[in-house]
Amino acid sequence: MAIKSLSIRIDNKMLDKLHVIADYEGRSANSEILVLIRDAIEKYEEKYGEIIIE
Repeated sequence: MAIKSLSIRIDNKMLDKLHVIADYEGRSANSEILVLIRDAIEKYEEKYGEIIIE
């Protein structure tokens, strides 16, 4: 699996809050974002079925 990079625009207040949550969970901000994305995908797939990427 190739690792890709993604840039996002985020305001300072939201980024600061993300860092607080990541620190609490013992993760980097990047790792916290990956957890949030994985959770969102899992929730979507539970509701609508597996996403098939060809």
